[in-house]
Amino acid sequence: MTLFGTTLDGAQIAALVGLLATLALWLIVLGRERGYAKWFRQWEADRKARLDAENGVEPDRKREPTGPWG
Repeated sequence: MTLFGTTLDGAQIAALVGLLATLALWLIVLGRERGYAKWFRQWEADRKARLDAENGVEPDRKREPTGPWG
């Protein structure tokens, strides 16, 4: 097999396939980790809202945006 004008033997092809498989696995794990972090933040916000509702605490009111970007 020739790649960029260089002939690759079996070991080099296997190494290239291994690197690509590692990259794919890393991207899958990264996506799942980001999904877990998003789920955990939402779960924590829901838990805080339930606790505040049980304790009768008023939720924080959002301020009206001000300034040139508001």
